[in-house]
Amino acid sequence: MPADSAAALAPASAAPDQDRIDPRRLITFLLMVLGMFMAILDIQIVSASLSEIQAGLAASSDEIPWIQTSYLIAEVIMIPLSGYLSRMLSTRWLFTISSGGFTVMSLLCGLSNSMSEMIVWRALQGFIGGAMIPTVFACAFTIFPRSKMHIVSPMIGLVATLAPTVGPTLGGYLTEYMSWHWLFFINVIPGIIVTSAAFLLIDFDKPDLSLFQRFDWWGFLGLALLLGAMEYVLEEGAGDDWFADGLIVAMTGVMIAGGFLFFWRAFTAEEPIVRLDAFADRNFTMGSVFSFGLGIGLYGLIYIFPLYLSGIRGYNSLQIGEAMMVSGISMFLTAPIAGRLSQSVDPRLMMGAGFAVFALSCWMMTGLTEDWDYWQIFLPQILRGVSLMICMVPVSNIALGMLPPEKVKNASGLFNLTRNLGGAVGLALINTVLTNREDVHYARIAESVTGGNDAAGQALGMLEQAYSGLGDAAGTAALATLTNMARLQAVVMSLADIFVLLTGLFAALALLLFFVQKPAPGAGGGGGGGH
Repeated sequence: MPADSAAALAPASAAPDQDRIDPRRLITFLLMVLGMFMAILDIQIVSASLSEIQAGLAASSDEIPWIQTSYLIAEVIMIPLSGYLSRMLSTRWLFTISSGGFTVMSLLCGLSNSMSEMIVWRALQGFIGGAMIPTVFACAFTIFPRSKMHIVSPMIGLVATLAPTVGPTLGGYLTEYMSWHWLFFINVIPGIIVTSAAFLLIDFDKPDLSLFQRFDWWGFLGLALLLGAMEYVLEEGAGDDWFADGLIVAMTGVMIAGGFLFFWRAFTAEEPIVRLDAFADRNFTMGSVFSFGLGIGLYGLIYIFPLYLSGIRGYNSLQIGEAMMVSGISMFLTAPIAGRLSQSVDPRLMMGAGFAVFALSCWMMTGLTEDWDYWQIFLPQILRGVSLMICMVPVSNIALGMLPPEKVKNASGLFNLTRNLGGAVGLALINTVLTNREDVHYARIAESVTGGNDAAGQALGMLEQAYSGLGDAAGTAALATLTNMARLQAVVMSLADIFVLLTGLFAALALLLFFVQKPAPGAGGGGGGGH
């Protein structure tokens, strides 16, 4: 009888054990999350300090955007490649090489003496470090029990949204109180810690070096040409008037050729560099669409708010950082709530609420005027931070949570790629719309202030009086001032138009939730063991 009792009790005692988080794995994972935070942070950390770097390296205004562009192009190529490399080298070696290489390149970026050096080190920093982002997402869904995802998902969701949001703030502080070199030196100590932890603690899987012999170099070439050229076209297109520029046309041709080569190899190679079979899962496909939309909202607003605050309100980088910090604090405070909600609330309802609140925050900004200050954008910033966190937790669960463990590594790369591409597409569209709408609004304002408009005539008369000390030039100075006022108003109105478009986008994303299947509790994703 005692033997029977023991046998009966065995499964019951095994279940809780299978359902617990191994403390060593949790610590390892948290250090990996720190690595991911650095990799995502470095996209935006330089954005508020480009003028200081330009002065320090004696760079031209044409060269300086490449500090961000080179990083983004290289990172976007590595992200989908990371799934294959993780299977080939193992999570331990890939993460050790990625974090170690990222740390060394950060040091070299900070020590750069010329723009050409900086661009090379930034590209290598983005390429090598880019593997950390999808690897962390993949590990979250393969090394922890599904019942504990409400603890793990908020961590990666918070980092994916908080890192780019606080990037300009942190960059502004470092540049103001130290120097631009510290934008890169700040990575060195955490990088050494993460690299050491990766080498000593990660034991989730084993390498499969046979994949090296089967590495599809043609597929890799196609992937690099497709994503590299696409990122370039999206980054530079709006500023170069799209297809009026010969280089944009040439890079579009490279993108199409690279795409043809990549997709041909993806469907015909024995071991394709990126497996596309995860898209056969409806929830993964929809999750990737949502991730793309969130990329537009996340990176688009990180771009728009500083544009308004610096260009219209005259804020410096430190003031912009302090104004933007509101969203970051909101995200941080919402993360544990989002994790708790994910335990009991249908993820589709969570995302619907998140998209609706994001749309509301954008709609509140459609009344934007040139006089709006910190307090006018305060509530929209809070709502944006809260909504992004409420969306990011369930979107990764919907996309990756139901996939079998052997598909998660590769699918994680594709899922994270969609967020970055969403950001790139969003910025390209935003810049194009801003330019076009600014011209439209300016033309309308110019029409209304000519042809005997009394208010315009009075304003011009007052300005001429103010400039009367300039003699004959008073009329010209008054007209130039009135033109600048009209141009400023046109910029503000075009920014408001962007918020209208973003409101519509997130309302449309909420409607797409009807196509998502409810994830089964405890489905897919993994368990306590490594795979």
